Amino acid sequence: MRCSILLVLVMALGMFSFRNHKTTTYKFPQLAAFPPMPVAVDNPVTVDGVELGRFLFYDTILSKDGTLSCASCHKQENAFSGAPEAFNKGFNGALQKRNTLPLFNLAWHPRLFWDGRVESIEEQAFHPVRTHDEMNLDWEEAARRVSTNRFYKARFQKVFPGESIDSITIAKALAQFERTLLSYRSKFDAFIAGKATLTQEEAEGFEIINDMTRGDCLHCHSTDADALGTTLAFSNNGLDTATIKDSYPDKGMGAITHNDADNGKFKIPSLRNLSFTAPYMHDGRFETLEEVMAFYSSGVKNSVNIDSKMGAAHKGGVQLNKEEQQKVIAFLKTLNDTAFIIDPAFSNPFQKKR
Repeated sequence: MRCSILLVLVMALGMFSFRNHKTTTYKFPQLAAFPPMPVAVDNPVTVDGVELGRFLFYDTILSKDGTLSCASCHKQENAFSGAPEAFNKGFNGALQKRNTLPLFNLAWHPRLFWDGRVESIEEQAFHPVRTHDEMNLDWEEAARRVSTNRFYKARFQKVFPGESIDSITIAKALAQFERTLLSYRSKFDAFIAGKATLTQEEAEGFEIINDMTRGDCLHCHSTDADALGTTLAFSNNGLDTATIKDSYPDKGMGAITHNDADNGKFKIPSLRNLSFTAPYMHDGRFETLEEVMAFYSSGVKNSVNIDSKMGAAHKGGVQLNKEEQQKVIAFLKTLNDTAFIIDPAFSNPFQKKR
């Protein structure tokens, strides 16, 4: 009888402690040159949640054959992109259909993936795990693996007390970690803060991209309004020639919305960290920044769905000369964030002892 009473008391105390566990809110850095960061009300970011998501991001437990993790295609040294490959390999060596986008400053993006198929980081996490040519794992099996793993079971109880370990909570943990992947420590950021000076070549490159009569980049790639390096929109930038009746090699957003006017539209990526993320465009067709600049200067195709902001499309591009192109590239390199790609807070936690 006495043992039974003690057992009940121990259980009651345990439940009280479990229900009243408080996690520490994750403290994001101050980002003066950025717009206010959108907050996911249903998934507040905590220190323990970020740590949990970081382990899951680097763990092969979420792939069918236990050989792939999120980090297999999103490498920190390449700003969490798939560089230097144009197309990364998934389950059984299957090539991906598009170039792997980098992961940073995701909280501001209203839609994710090249075609904008999802509206949140949490929703984004569902796709690679279950996609057959990526990690190819059924979410029920993924949840079973994680929920029966002692290492993860204890951590999920701490981060999501009273909730099941399922696709929802796993995706939430991954999203908490991915929200902390902030790129904000480039030379350009220091320049904005008055702590660095641009060279003459870099400064002239900055002027060119923000001059509508020259580079005319500002309509899609913001650097003067904020430091994101993108308007977060989707655009047909004249990569391919097509009519509404003819199909583009890749319809992009059009395949999601089923609206012909969206054919050939893709996410406008950030200008940040370009030195780490080559090759470029959704299909990785350009291997160097020089190739990208040559395209925008004289290789643009004036297709039926061309973005109206591509004002020089009718003449093949903005017609920058080689010297001007090099100045733009010099400026773009000021947006490289070396601190981001070596930050130990984002590195593989399995390199340390559990």
